[in-house]
Parts: sequence; structure tokens; C-alpha cells
Amino acid sequence: MKRFINSLIAVSITVLALFHFNDAYSQSPPQKKILVDVAHGQRFWHDPNDMPGKDSSLIQRVKYMAGELTRNANAMGATVMYQKKKFTPASLKDVDLLFLQGVGGKLDENETAAIIGYVKNGGRLFVTMDEDYWGTLDQININDIVKPFGIEYKQDNPDRSSGGYAKAGIIAKERWSIPVHGARIVEGGTPFCYIGKGESNPFGIYKEVENGGRIIAMGDGMVSLYMTRWENVDNYQCAQFMQDVFSWLMK
Repeated sequence: MKRFINSLIAVSITVLALFHFNDAYSQSPPQKKILVDVAHGQRFWHDPNDMPGKDSSLIQRVKYMAGELTRNANAMGATVMYQKKKFTPASLKDVDLLFLQGVGGKLDENETAAIIGYVKNGGRLFVTMDEDYWGTLDQININDIVKPFGIEYKQDNPDRSSGGYAKAGIIAKERWSIPVHGARIVEGGTPFCYIGKGESNPFGIYKEVENGGRIIAMGDGMVSLYMTRWENVDNYQCAQFMQDVFSWLMK
């Protein structure tokens, strides 16, 4: 009997050890992280859970955008976080994608250096810069961040028509219809988003840089605000486009 009990104990210990090993082995990898900047004068993007005193219509809009972004992120096994202070190398550590949409003011030298270092070390950046109506290049120093990678935002695009598309290819799996109006010219990468139906007025580019870094730079932010309606069009494919953007950036 004693031998049987000792054998049973030994078997139990072995089974428990195997259980814990298999449990640890089968655990999902840690979630990826998308960091959304809300610390630099953004007019539209905010943390939806931290908007005291804001207009109710803006709160509703932000919750809608955050819900769409979260759905896109979850499809990539990612979680969404919000940057509410100045950027530092520590704040960008373990971030898989920096979402720099609609900056409304200047980032200081330390912040730009932190973001540049992040991308140079393999970080992924999604960045927008709208036309002068929302802020000039003197007021918003986005070029300080992207110029080291051969990308530059220029003057307003002369094409003032509404509506555009993303060309099927490396980024977009299909030709997506996306909103645009009054975009800014952006150069230095491979164009894939265009105003109108042709390819004469690009407003979105992508670029791979050293050490695995990737950048998508948009000269208009409407699609990343998930604006499915604009100028008598109510079926722009914002979520589909953003899903493809995230897929490429975080691959």
C-alpha cells in the first residue's frame, strides 16, 4: 500500500508538472501595443475615458473613433493606449505602432529625438499632417520627425476636390474608397493614396527604413478619423483601409 501511495504521488507530481509546462507553452504571446498621441493639441483624438468638460457631441464622436480603432487593433492582437505626456524613449519602449494623428502644436527637441530614435530602432509610425487651415508647417513641426527618413510635407495640394482612394498593392489589399478634402502634399516614399480617380495627386505614402522601421505618412487625416461620410458620400471604407495600414505597419 505504501509503495502504491508513493507511486501515485510521483505520478501526480509528474502530471502537474506537465500540466504547468503545457499551460505555459500554450499561453498567447503578449499583446502588441498601439500608442495614440493625445498630448499635443489634437482637436479630435482624445482618450474616450478621460474627457471631463468636453462637449457631448465630441465625446460621442471620440468614442465612435476609439471603438473603430480598437476593433482594428484587436484584429491584429493589439491593445490601444494613449500618450498624455511628452514623449520620451521610455514612453515608446515596447510600443509596436505610434499613431501620430492630427498634432496641433510643436513637439520639443527631446520628443522629436525620442520618436526618431524609436523609428530608427525598428519602430512603426503612422502620421498625418493636414492642410494649412488646421495648422501650418511653421506651427506644427512634423517635418522635424519625418525628414530624417527622407519624407517631407509640402504645401497644400492644389486639387480641392473631395474623395479619393487607396490603390491596391503592398498596403491596401483592395482599392478602397477613402475620404479626403484639401490635402497636403507629402513626398519621399511610395505613393498609394490619391485624390480623385487618377494618380496625379497622391496624398499618402509608405516607406521602409533601416532596422525594420516603417512609416505611413498621410497628407489628410479624414480616413484615420473614420469619416465614412463626407460631401454626399456615406460609404467610405475607412475601417478596411486602416486595417490594411495596421497590418502592414505591424507585420
